[in-house]
Amino acid sequence: MDGQTTAPSWGADLFGAVELGDARRTKRLVRIADRLRRHPGGTLPDKLSRPADLKAFYDLMNTDTVTHAVLITAAAAATPRAMADATGTVLLLADATELDYSGLASIPTRGRLGNGKQRGDMAHNVLAIVADTREVLGLAYQHLVERAEPADRESRWWKEASEHPPVAPAGKRSVEVGDRGADVLEFLDYLERAGKQYLVRARHNRRIGLENGTSAEPFDYARSLPEGGRRTVEVPPAAGREGRTATVAVSWAKVSLKRPAQPRGEVKSALSTTWVVWVREVDPPAGVEPLEWVLLTDVPVGDAADAFERVDGYAVRWVIEESHEGMKTGCGVEPLRFTTEAALHPTIALLSVTAVTRLRSRDLGRRSDAATTPAVTVVDPTLVAALCWWRWESSRTPESVTVAEFVLAVGRLGGHQNRKHDGPPGWLTLWRGWMKLQLKAEVTSPPPAKRCG
Repeated sequence: MDGQTTAPSWGADLFGAVELGDARRTKRLVRIADRLRRHPGGTLPDKLSRPADLKAFYDLMNTDTVTHAVLITAAAAATPRAMADATGTVLLLADATELDYSGLASIPTRGRLGNGKQRGDMAHNVLAIVADTREVLGLAYQHLVERAEPADRESRWWKEASEHPPVAPAGKRSVEVGDRGADVLEFLDYLERAGKQYLVRARHNRRIGLENGTSAEPFDYARSLPEGGRRTVEVPPAAGREGRTATVAVSWAKVSLKRPAQPRGEVKSALSTTWVVWVREVDPPAGVEPLEWVLLTDVPVGDAADAFERVDGYAVRWVIEESHEGMKTGCGVEPLRFTTEAALHPTIALLSVTAVTRLRSRDLGRRSDAATTPAVTVVDPTLVAALCWWRWESSRTPESVTVAEFVLAVGRLGGHQNRKHDGPPGWLTLWRGWMKLQLKAEVTSPPPAKRCG
């Protein structure tokens, strides 16, 4: 899905201009990228089932000019263009995820993970999405980090990741969103000096300056603020926790972050102005840990609507968790068994970008024009025909199927029941349906008649 029939192809759009020292290598990269996008799941032999394609992939990943930096830079270059075309605020969701390569004995220098017993890389990703629609625009950056012994200063990861995505163009707003790991004064100080805006969940109860000239600690001060409004929010399911609808109250105030007397890292100055936003669950269910966030943002908060907009902006941070799951569960980044880091890292880049396209495919069904846009205009017609034959047999033509119907049908192929109360199919369900659809398209030869049946 997502532009399969457009010219150039997805692979050509991202990698067609990459300089690899030989034009044939670039063509090979484009071809492999398109095939990985079509068959993202399983092992590398599953993704590239033709021996010639698999050999071409291995040869390419073992080429000196094909590096993680080259592939990520090329793929991420498309994201600012999408950001410029987007309507409304763009959120740059940043987070790191562990990639466990403990089994790669041939690469003994992998960094430590978890309690130090596992070895691998930390992938720090930045994902661009549209705030209002949650549409994924693309991967804006990825940095692979090997934790040294002792642990590296992870605060620098956030700053480095922020140095690459661009400042929003004139008339546009982009906001960098981070969890508690991003509550680093060095990082927030850099963002202010760079003219970038942020929305971060507070972790440190550091001193803040109040408008009346006194100081306080953010958690204590936030919890003393009067309630400014209530609303319901959706709490997504997580490990050991079911999803639910929660009623939350919100409070906010304008403050400043003080520069420590003995600052650590590269803090240059105090942050002139920020807002603290406190959101907490009202009357949570018995036995359930109540939702509570203390957020820091330099995006002005003037009323309850502004405050809840910041709450919504942080609440969609879970989308980057989906992209991490797509990398691991969907594209199989961790089971890779290369013998050199030089081949492993560009493969991680290519599969990470491929995983993001599956999130974009899910977003097709959420667009405002999904119910009227023919699926064949954004999806390979052979795939629409194969799905049409499976879902509607002889009653529908591929040209009559809309994007919304196509996405629902792919979801049904993946196990979604398409009932109204089920909600839209999630990315993992669509992923399963997408993989089944590839097989149907390969083994089914639609009759030459115009109708599917």
